[in-house]
Amino acid sequence: MSQTFNIYCDESCHLESDKKKAMVLGAVWLPLEKVRGVLDDIGDLKEKHGLTRYFEAKWTSVSPAKADFYHALVDYFFDNPDLHFRVLVVPDKSKLSHNQFNQTHDEWYYKMYYHLLDTLLNVILSPTDKHRIYLDIKDTQGQTKVNKLREVLCNKMYDFDMAIIERMQLIRSHEVAVIQIADLLIGALSALHRGETKSAAKLKLIEHIRERSGYSLTKTTLPKEVKMNIFIWQPRTNDAPTA
Repeated sequence: MSQTFNIYCDESCHLESDKKKAMVLGAVWLPLEKVRGVLDDIGDLKEKHGLTRYFEAKWTSVSPAKADFYHALVDYFFDNPDLHFRVLVVPDKSKLSHNQFNQTHDEWYYKMYYHLLDTLLNVILSPTDKHRIYLDIKDTQGQTKVNKLREVLCNKMYDFDMAIIERMQLIRSHEVAVIQIADLLIGALSALHRGETKSAAKLKLIEHIRERSGYSLTKTTLPKEVKMNIFIWQPRTNDAPTA
């Protein structure tokens, strides 16, 4: 029986001149019929830890005062069989050579989003399912680029009626708690691969994610890994990853 999945995407350090070494793109996905229950659960979890239901959970807010909440949120993700995560890590943006491939950094950025979602849709999920993809809004021109990304992905799957990817649109991360989980996991992977964080609370949370996932978080997992799917991307002569 066909299912509909919601896929919530976010990224960290994607700008070319942000002086951040690593870029991370990630997506949390779950069945559409489970979204309401997950949103309620996350709201309850926030209230249990003295936060309002409207508190925006994100990596930059991880602190000793909120450590218990963020550890509980990570546990909720790993304990909920309906929640899944795929992440693409670019460890060192300084190794990119856009001129060699006649592309802008922005064009390359959407190539990376393509590879993040292509494996998710073609390897992990079934082409008989339907998918609604939501990306965190970054700029006013983003929807045009997202529409093109949807078109390319649909063509790759011979989905010329755009029935497999029912929707691909921009949203604001503070409005949807599920994308906040993506922000948290992406932020942790980004900090780990940059080696920048000096926060004890953040380091402990990274270690907690490592323990719960069973992975080092620094190596690529098997493509069909469905809970914590990790791909460490490296530039090649043809600028094309294979997983």
